[in-house]
Amino acid sequence: MSEVVRPAESVYNLLPRDEVQTQKPSRYMSKFRPVVLIEEKSVKDAMRTMGPAEVPIPSPDKYLKKHSKEPKSPDKSQCSREAHSCTMRKPPVPTRADIPPMGIRTQRNFLKTVTAVQVKPKPISVDTRKGHKQVLENSGLVPKYIKKKDYGEVPEYLQQRNEDEQRAQEEYDNYVKDQREQGAMKYLSDEERHAILEGLKKNWDQLHREYQGLSFVIDTMSKKSHKQRLEAAMKQLENDIQIFEKFKTIYVPKEH
Repeated sequence: MSEVVRPAESVYNLLPRDEVQTQKPSRYMSKFRPVVLIEEKSVKDAMRTMGPAEVPIPSPDKYLKKHSKEPKSPDKSQCSREAHSCTMRKPPVPTRADIPPMGIRTQRNFLKTVTAVQVKPKPISVDTRKGHKQVLENSGLVPKYIKKKDYGEVPEYLQQRNEDEQRAQEEYDNYVKDQREQGAMKYLSDEERHAILEGLKKNWDQLHREYQGLSFVIDTMSKKSHKQRLEAAMKQLENDIQIFEKFKTIYVPKEH
């Protein structure tokens, strides 16, 4: 442990000493303080909320009477006098000898107005008690689609696709028949087909495991080409597996 350093003992330390009082600096006082006090005591905002200081007192004979605040209708006699009083003279009635004004043309197309077809409002459907409405045709309450001419029929694109598939199948059957007649094709049994299918799946698993082990960053041409070769091989195996699972009868060329 380190030793504690103590001050040297002296007799002078026992003598009483005068306490030194530190004087604090005077507090800051703004020179605008008197002006602020005068403005605060001024009465410039005295009537902002409480109204004027002195309000004239109403006389006792002008007390609030019943129905004095209700709007009053104007006097009928005064209205009748104002209605019959004519401030402007009306034009004189034309005589029999006066010729009516001629040559006045209008821009209105009467033929279009007569032959115009009246636009009927679209039927609507109100589905809530608060008045929410929508067009009846789009509400689903009207049999719209079952009344179409082509309702229930196979679409044209599906017919075209079925015809293409049927044509491709016929061409394949004809090709297989020709090859069988020439003795160049043989039929695969179910055991052979399953064995080949399992082998294809095992090869795909090996390639997939190798593909998963590739480096995260492909920064060289060799890595990029290796990745592309693996992807192409996996794609080819997927197509072969799909064909073997789809078709039960498969013919392969004979080995010579």
